[in-house]
Amino acid sequence: MLTVYGVYRSRASRNYWMVRELGIPFTSVPVIQARRVADPLAADAPLNTRSPNFLAINPMGLIPAIDDDGLVLTESLANNLYLARKYGGPLAPTDLSEDGQMGNWTMWAATEVEPNAVEIVLAYDDGIEDTPEGQARIAACTQSLAKAFAVLEAHLESCDYVVGNRFTVADLNLAEVFRYTMSQKALFDRHPRIKAWLGRCQSRPCFIAMMEERLKEPE
Repeated sequence: MLTVYGVYRSRASRNYWMVRELGIPFTSVPVIQARRVADPLAADAPLNTRSPNFLAINPMGLIPAIDDDGLVLTESLANNLYLARKYGGPLAPTDLSEDGQMGNWTMWAATEVEPNAVEIVLAYDDGIEDTPEGQARIAACTQSLAKAFAVLEAHLESCDYVVGNRFTVADLNLAEVFRYTMSQKALFDRHPRIKAWLGRCQSRPCFIAMMEERLKEPE
């Protein structure tokens, strides 16, 4: 049985979306971020990223983690690539070329998009998006993202999806990274193919179901 550790309001959302797309049984173990707990080491504290029981799963103290019949993996995007390869189906690579492309696009998103995308999210989380400091931070991140957006926009000129012109784990991984930038509407308006592609990804029933679970959790 596959176990996913982490709350939906975290990068675990990527893995929760993926297991729904694959249609495989799984157990969810909610693990909350320690920063959201007054005393994460208190005896009555909820399971969190500083709890000894969770640190035995992931010594880095980060979510998500998955345990697939004893195989523990702790990187959300890599978790999805593994699950696609293991369970197959249309989200998985059909050959070595597709496998390489899916891995390449996933690593590209993690290195070229996510760092700046996360900074934008944090500006909103910190409630500084309307302050001079926050606006400057968001503007700098948006400017840094321009090249990556242009690359994906050009790629989508000849296809509806990133690899194999069908929805795959590469689209799921990228869509979850690009979701962090959705507050920047002007950026998407300048890249209509990305906007349409993200809309296609997020219209999938499994994404909608994942988001419904996410919205049930406290912010």
